[in-house]
Amino acid sequence: MEIDRPTIALTGATGFVGQSLLDEAVAAGYDVRALTRREQEPRENVTWVRGELRDTGSLSELTRGAEAILHVAGVVSAPDAASYEVGNVTGTLNLIETAVAKGIRRFVFVSSLSAREPQLSAYGASKAKAEKFLRASPLDWTIVRPPAIYGPRDKEMFELFRAARWGVVPVPRGGSASMIHVEDLARLLVALVPGGEDVTGKLFEPDDGKPLGWDNVEMARAIGAAVGRRVRVLSLSAGALSKAAKVDQFLRGDGAKMTADRAAYFSHPDWVVSAEAAVPASIWQPRIDTRDGLRATAEWYRANEWL
Repeated sequence: MEIDRPTIALTGATGFVGQSLLDEAVAAGYDVRALTRREQEPRENVTWVRGELRDTGSLSELTRGAEAILHVAGVVSAPDAASYEVGNVTGTLNLIETAVAKGIRRFVFVSSLSAREPQLSAYGASKAKAEKFLRASPLDWTIVRPPAIYGPRDKEMFELFRAARWGVVPVPRGGSASMIHVEDLARLLVALVPGGEDVTGKLFEPDDGKPLGWDNVEMARAIGAAVGRRVRVLSLSAGALSKAAKVDQFLRGDGAKMTADRAAYFSHPDWVVSAEAAVPASIWQPRIDTRDGLRATAEWYRANEWL
């Protein structure tokens, strides 16, 4: 007899976090309706829905028959504040309004730790604004603010792995940050789907369980060890990061990884998760030790010829 699988609607399924989340959701027994801008390979228990967050018609199709929404999609790098507003605020509002209209109450939103300091960057400000819209809605919501996410397929922290291969890892001067493996984050998001009094109306800041996070120099050395190199750590001041952003924009234009916006929030000294925003241990705990995870990530980069 065929077992009825509950359906969730997922945005951002083709991205770094979304791909791991899609794997986890299907393995956990869900059917997934996943938003995509491009044609995708057929996959069991996955229905691909062509569209985007600006297209409310495609959002209506995305959420058809869904019992919950996992909103992961967002703009992480953009040339101006208006682009973050469209991608992270308007897109989230469109999805909230669709959920309300369709009577779908459960909504899990992947925000960012940068929303904690919205004055530092247009990206953080856009995530904070999207959170406010969700808080003001009648939905059964949970907000997750991940710290630095790493793992296979990641193109952001990959830059540090590639630098480590050359023996030098640049990091912001004098700060600390928490980290989490993408698979641990995916497990958390799936665990949050059913809701419940311990998670409804709550904001969580998950991490790898390392008290006080990772000093930036310690993190750089751990990445070096993961690729088998004893690295020199290059600690960059806020001014140096700003200059680096100008150079990157000159060289790569809109494809620049180190934008002025990113330089501003990278320079902030404290991106360690708050103990008050920890996920209840009865719901989720991290499984992947970060040093082991970094080594496995480096191996994935090598196996896939990224390094």
